[in-house]
Amino acid sequence: MTTALYAALLALFYIVMSFKVVGKRRKYQVGIGSNGEMALERAIRVHGNFAEYAPFALLLMFLAEYSGLAPLYIHILGVALIIGRLSHAWGVRQMKEPLGFRVFGMILTFSVMLLSAIAIIVLYCSRLLLW
Repeated sequence: MTTALYAALLALFYIVMSFKVVGKRRKYQVGIGSNGEMALERAIRVHGNFAEYAPFALLLMFLAEYSGLAPLYIHILGVALIIGRLSHAWGVRQMKEPLGFRVFGMILTFSVMLLSAIAIIVLYCSRLLLW
């Protein structure tokens, strides 16, 4: 299972982001929300955005792989997802946000989701035609 490798790598990244939020919560002594602390707010959003997009992208990658997409394509999707998530996270966590990193990260993430979904549909339809 090639997707499992990327799920594991992204899980490690998620844990790092979690510790960054916890560290900022301790620094600013904020248990809930951000209390107006922009560095904490940005850390929370980096973490939250990751939690919103990465699992669904990984699920689509897994389903594409399970449907028969070749490992090479899964690796391409996985690398793109990792680069996209790193780019987005780096951009958003900056106080003077370089918007290009955020946009590039989301473009890669959406591309992985779109290409995985298309692959699933194509592979499914090709099986129907072989019946």
